[in-house]
Formats: sequence, C-alpha cells, structure tokens
Amino acid sequence: MLKTSPFLVLALAFILSGCGGDSKPSVKIGMNLEMTGEIPAVGASSKNAAMLYFDKINANGGLKLGETTLPVDLTIRDNGAKADQAAGVAQQLISRLNVVAMIGPNSGGCASPAGEIAESLKCVMVSPWSTNPKTTMDTTSNLPKKYVFRGCFTDPFQARVLAKFAMNTLGAKKAAVLYDVASEAPLGQATLFKETFKASGGEIVAFETYTTGDKDFSAQLTNIRQGNPDIIFLPAYYNDVPLIAQQARRLGITVPLLGSDAWSSPEIIKLGGADVNGSYFCNHFSTQIATDEAKQFITDYTAKYGQAPDDVAALTFDSCGLVVEALKNAGKNDREAVREAFSQIREYKGVTGTFKFEPGSGDPIKSAVVLQIKDGAFVWVANALP
Repeated sequence: MLKTSPFLVLALAFILSGCGGDSKPSVKIGMNLEMTGEIPAVGASSKNAAMLYFDKINANGGLKLGETTLPVDLTIRDNGAKADQAAGVAQQLISRLNVVAMIGPNSGGCASPAGEIAESLKCVMVSPWSTNPKTTMDTTSNLPKKYVFRGCFTDPFQARVLAKFAMNTLGAKKAAVLYDVASEAPLGQATLFKETFKASGGEIVAFETYTTGDKDFSAQLTNIRQGNPDIIFLPAYYNDVPLIAQQARRLGITVPLLGSDAWSSPEIIKLGGADVNGSYFCNHFSTQIATDEAKQFITDYTAKYGQAPDDVAALTFDSCGLVVEALKNAGKNDREAVREAFSQIREYKGVTGTFKFEPGSGDPIKSAVVLQIKDGAFVWVANALP
C-alpha cells in the first residue's frame, strides 16, 4: 500500500500530455528536470549530459543486460522547478511510463518530494545535484530511503568546507549571511554555515533573509554593512546572486562574497560581471583539474554543445553512469534488481571524482573544490577532501 503524503496526493492528480510509449523492448529511463522556472540552466545542463551519455550507448548498439542488448529509451519531463510538479512528474514517469530508474530532480525543493514518490513506488531515483540531506532520508522514520540516491556531496560537508575556507584561507573572523528563506536548499545551507562558522570560533554579525522573487535587498545589505563582516555568505541560486552583488557594491560593501554550489552556472558570470568578480564558491567539479576520463567528457560535451560542461552536467553524467552500473550488475531490466545492485555499489570512478558509498546510504563520500570567479571565468583555488 502506498505511503500517504501531500506530494503523493498531488502527484496522483497531476496529468501531463505525451504519455504514448514505444512497444519495442527497451530500457526506459526517466528524467525529472527543472527545464523552466527559476533555474532553467540547471535543467538544460542535466538534459545535455544525459543525452550525451545515452546517445553514445545507443550508437554502440544499446545496453547489454545479461545475454540481452536493449536500446535506452530516455524520457525527459519538465518539473518547472516546483515541488508539486516534481512529484507529479515522478508519478507519471514511474506509474504511467514504467521507467526502470529516474534521474533528477536536481534542486533540493524538488528532489525531496519526488524522492517520496520514488520510495513509495519502489523505483530507483538518483538526484545529481541535490545536496539537501532530506533528499535521501525518509521523513517519517528518519532513516535512509532505500530507493533514493544522489550524485553529489551533502550540505553538512559543504558547510564545513566553506566555513574552514572562510576562516583559514580568507582569514575571516566575522561573517554575515543572506539567504532566501522561502527556498529549502539556501535555508539549510545558511543554517549549517552559521552553526559551523560559530563552532569554529567565528562570529555571525548578521543573519538576513529575503523571499523568492525579491528585487530590493537594500535593507538587508544595510544591516550587513553595519555589522562590518569580513565575508558575506550568500547561498543563493545563480539567478539571484548578480542583483544582490550589484546592490552590495553600490552600498560600498567590498568584502568577498562566498557562495554554495548553487552558484555553479556560468550564467552567474554573464549576469554578474564585475560585481561578482573575486567571489568564491564551493563546487563539485572543475575542468582545470580533470582526470583523463573527465577530459574526454569535457571534449565530447564541448564538441556537441559548443560550451564546456558545468558541475550539473558532470554530476548528471556520473549519475547516468551509476544507473548503468547498477543495470549491468543487475543483469536485467527490473526495478527491484536495479535497486539491489545499486545498494551494493561501494566505489565508482566518475568524471567528478571517486564515489564511495557506505552500506545502507544513498549519499556518496566524495571531495569538493573551491572556485573563484576571476576575469570572467571559474578558477580552481583548492580541493577539499571528506
């Protein structure tokens, strides 16, 4: 019997068009992506990477499962970067289109409700980019979900990396925080950074909030200026950062800005210009320290799409690889067999580094990088090991 949740009720009522399927045998994999809404660049990167990965498999004849080789049927659906739509897309992909596994959503606010659906319907889901701890945790039992995995590190690890970098590398003793109180990932990142920075001996001189869609941050930034911080932690999505940075600089705030992985889209450079130059953020991937495997991915992605991959693309590529690894180990096109095979993966070498999974956990242990926005590019600064 399905577990009752508000997202499941919404999902059951969510109707999308285009549900026809191909009768030929195939490995059906779904993608639940933020193609529209607040972070469309995230969905675009994820889609591009998945198509690159699975087009190559199909060009080589398909995916070999035991004695059978089948083409991969990739179905991509837009969740609008909204929680209820993400739950509805999960319901459609799993119940109506019968995918064997689902990749995405990417944002924490979408991945958590979609994960509830995947867990209830017993289908493997891998979120490439959601660092929110709730994504892989059962909200009722507070135990790890059995069917939900991720391709990235988590917010608690990211908070430790950023707090340590701010204090040890930037020499910050006082920090201010500004975040979107209505967005789940930034809220969690802000709280964890505050706790970690204070525990490390730092002082939080301002802890300011705004709401999704706000355009005027002058009141919050005035309060922050009065606190005279050494750095400002801004765990905002890439589309909010440029306007906040612009207003901060106009108020005479010149201290470095520090961001989370939500900054990772190159759009932040295009929109932010000189106002974000010199800022730092934590990320999952850097093209500047790529392995041979990652260099090949970068070459292939750039050739196909005319631009270098960002971290979302790289994490999606690795998430596709993890799903395929589980399918191959399962040896058959079966949801439960794939879940069991996925749960047995202990180490996987991807383009974003080496993944290590502890038994019973869907969260990989992996390293992070710190990047700086410098002269119109993301520049590698440091590695951060688990």
